[in-house]
Amino acid sequence: MQSRSQRVWALTMSNNLPPKNNRQLAFTVANFAQATNLSLVSIDSRGDIEFVNPSACKLFGYTQSEMIGQPIMIIIPERMRGAHMAGLQRAAGGQAPHLGGRPVEVSALKKDGTEFPIEITVSVWNGKQGFCAGAVITDISDRRERESKLLRLASQDTLTGLSNRHRFSTILTECVATGSAASIILLDLDGFKEVNDTHGHLVGDSLLQAVGVRLPYLLGRNAEIARIGGDEFAVLLPGVNDPLEAHAQAQAILEAFRKPFDVGGHVLEIGTSIGIALAPIHGEDTEELIASADFALYRAKTGGGNIIRLYDASMRSETAARRELRDELFRALRGGELELFYQPQVDLMDKQTVGLEALLRWHHPQRGLLAPGAFLPALEQSALALEIGWWTLDQAAARAAALQAQGYDIKVSVNLFPGQMRAPNLVHKVANALQRHSLKPDRLELEVTETIALANDDQSFEAMTALRELGVGIAFDDFGTGYASLSSLQRYPLTTLKIDRGFVQNINDNTSGIAITRALIGLSHEMGLKTIAEGIETEEQERALIELGCPYGQGYRYGKPLPFGTIVDLLAETTRPRKSRLIASGSRKIRR
Repeated sequence: MQSRSQRVWALTMSNNLPPKNNRQLAFTVANFAQATNLSLVSIDSRGDIEFVNPSACKLFGYTQSEMIGQPIMIIIPERMRGAHMAGLQRAAGGQAPHLGGRPVEVSALKKDGTEFPIEITVSVWNGKQGFCAGAVITDISDRRERESKLLRLASQDTLTGLSNRHRFSTILTECVATGSAASIILLDLDGFKEVNDTHGHLVGDSLLQAVGVRLPYLLGRNAEIARIGGDEFAVLLPGVNDPLEAHAQAQAILEAFRKPFDVGGHVLEIGTSIGIALAPIHGEDTEELIASADFALYRAKTGGGNIIRLYDASMRSETAARRELRDELFRALRGGELELFYQPQVDLMDKQTVGLEALLRWHHPQRGLLAPGAFLPALEQSALALEIGWWTLDQAAARAAALQAQGYDIKVSVNLFPGQMRAPNLVHKVANALQRHSLKPDRLELEVTETIALANDDQSFEAMTALRELGVGIAFDDFGTGYASLSSLQRYPLTTLKIDRGFVQNINDNTSGIAITRALIGLSHEMGLKTIAEGIETEEQERALIELGCPYGQGYRYGKPLPFGTIVDLLAETTRPRKSRLIASGSRKIRR
């Protein structure tokens, strides 16, 4: 439908105005044509320009005299002139123009030969000289640029310039639809979080950009490369579904990451974990193929990182089983099926109980009583692990408070999940547990493995320092099994060192194990830390530890984990009148 201005202009140009309004409307339209930013052009039956306004002259780069009388073809690109002339001839012959009154987007030509996009609305009428046509023209270059930018934003990762997840999925879908062979490679950067934590997010972003440059250079033009989120990248290799060829490309990526990245003066060494899926072998649609590659990537990451894994069906069934187990654990937490059992810790000299370590158990309705090894691995990377960790903290604090109320001088240690150690509300949660159960801060000790602590070194140090300021103790659990240096004992505000059972089991047969255990005990003693040896099962192990100067121990030699009520009854029977000093700990560790 024509606008009012278009109708008025058309009437004016056709000289078909009502007599009494002729002069008034002609004057109005003339002023409008001179002032408007719309470009107005009209042609006669021969296709020659008979009117242009100043806006049109400015748009096309001509003066008015250079345009009047010239064929309209001077503003039409050569490739479009044939179609234009055919349409003009049809309209002049009496046929209704196909585009009459409707805005359309086409290309136009400036005086200097530059093409640019316009929106044009055409009107036709019969004047004194016969057929005439006029057009309202708008330059839409800015609009096209905005649309192009929006299109790029919709398909391009703004940080690296690579395709984004949406664009990658679209290309993969097109590839799958044709039934073509292809390989999908997903890679996740090993150690990227540490780069962010140590050097800041600006350096982390620069590293991602450097990866975005290295991958296309390595893989060439045939590969479609995308950043699909965080530090995860995806590669599509069209026409490749030979596992050996796909693995060779993945191996080239792995080797390329062995060369450090020089980013802003920082030399950064990171690795990558890689998962591969082949189309159509490992999936018949986009979602299934990406999921298969993701299963393989997960297996590579859990395998220690810096390795390649090709998808196989067992990965999907294993993941489904883990998901089902997590669902069961969620119901178990809500249904009261989880319980903390307690194992005695003793003074190795007089065999008196000096502590209790709480160990998580699951009363499974079909499988019976389960130790942590049967279910804790399913909690990795799960939010449920954090919820169970807070529950364990609260339960251990409650039991310690109960013993405190009975007059026992106790210290409670709770072994933290990795997610708890990273949680910003850790100190708040601990403080709340102390307040809720009226437990003195010096009666609580938090256990962390050295691996968990050192994986988030600065963050762990800050959290431990805040907890020590709160008044609770900090224990290094399973010390010697990770990659901590002895200087870590000096850096962290520790109160207790727990020697891993692996050193204890072969202490009588392993000379180097004895030397390490002696060094740990001596260092712990010099630093004023309490030392507890775990996993003592035989008299010979006990005797060796006593000779090495270890004051405390725990293991099957002194008792198996038991429900809290049973442990309290045993304490009442065996504890000396002065009451035992107790160390209760909530732990997620795997025990037999």
